[in-house]
Amino acid sequence: MRSGLRSTIHHGLAALALLVVCFARPDAAYSQVGFDTTAPAALLIDYNTSTVLLEKNADQAVPPASLTKLMTLEVLFHELQQGKVSLDDTFTASEHAWRSGGPKSGSSTMFLQPGEVVTIGDLIQGIAVQSGNDAAVTIAEGLAGTEAAFAERMNARAKEIGLSASHFVNPHGLPHPNEHVTTRDMARLAAHLIRTYPERYTVFREAEFTHNKVRQHNRNPALAEVPGADGLKTGHTEESGYSLVASATRDGRRLVLAMSGLKTARARAEEARKLMEYGFRAFEEITVAQADKPVGEARVYGGASDVAPLVPHEPINVIVPKGQHPDHLNLNIVYEKLLAAPLAKGEQVATLRVVRAEGPEDQILREVPLYSGAAVAQGTLVERAWDAAVEFVTQQWQNLGATTTEARVTSATPL
Repeated sequence: MRSGLRSTIHHGLAALALLVVCFARPDAAYSQVGFDTTAPAALLIDYNTSTVLLEKNADQAVPPASLTKLMTLEVLFHELQQGKVSLDDTFTASEHAWRSGGPKSGSSTMFLQPGEVVTIGDLIQGIAVQSGNDAAVTIAEGLAGTEAAFAERMNARAKEIGLSASHFVNPHGLPHPNEHVTTRDMARLAAHLIRTYPERYTVFREAEFTHNKVRQHNRNPALAEVPGADGLKTGHTEESGYSLVASATRDGRRLVLAMSGLKTARARAEEARKLMEYGFRAFEEITVAQADKPVGEARVYGGASDVAPLVPHEPINVIVPKGQHPDHLNLNIVYEKLLAAPLAKGEQVATLRVVRAEGPEDQILREVPLYSGAAVAQGTLVERAWDAAVEFVTQQWQNLGATTTEARVTSATPL
């Protein structure tokens, strides 16, 4: 009978006590790097790992100003991705677009003329580079007929991609009492644009664009102030102050920054540079588990083998303060249910949680699926009967309120 009664009881009790297995805990200590920003609201994240590097009033509702146009472009990019429109399709600039977003409006403009026929490709540049309000209205009317109808599509898409605290009323972000966003949602939107539309994202780094013989330079100060910057968008109204959503890459790392409420354009540029430099210099990315290498093993009931190795299909990296050994990092294997044979190789069976155990509550840094690294065939009748008895005892133990290591872990909202 497999490896004997003692081995079976040992594995059974292990399953009782550790449906979550804590298999690693480094020794040395590190503490969170302290930093602050003059921006009233800000969020700085590491894009690859979704780690929050700095957060200040990130869930506070703020007027979006021209950051709204990122959502306008998301709707348009989605239509392009679905094949419903193409870059060569044309829309006609209405008199409403000209009056509300043209030169006479006193706001940022692409300098469209009433009745002008313009390609979708040019309109994208007119928004991403020139921040044209007339271009935003022309897209809204071209796709949905009216600004109001387009705003409904904006809010529907926002909900689909996880912008839970933002509401849009128009395509350009000119002040409206019912329009608001959060810096967390703006960072989420930026990450979504980068991840979902890589072929469209490149437009955000274009230095200038000329339309109707008017050349305008990209308004994003990060492109000039931050080495490696390649997007995304500025915003400004009297109500919102100076805002920015930006991204930059260095040495394989990408940071995403969203901030709002700065008092001047110069302060916005300086704060963008300061925060990006902080993110790149104060933190580093480390690997805590290799792709397709075992990080632990799972007890398998009723199988020809007692256990199956657990492997991730991708390297598992986390961000830690640079130069400090990552103490307080726990790697926890979380099972949703007891595993029973037959078990196929490559079957998803658990989740690996990288947890930072620092402060009053633990924080989940990463959650990655784990897969069976080997197949486990069904065992003999005797082996299955014995394991069924162990499983029954396990369930009774759980019903009596047995606790596990996982009870200490508090979930963190993923970005």
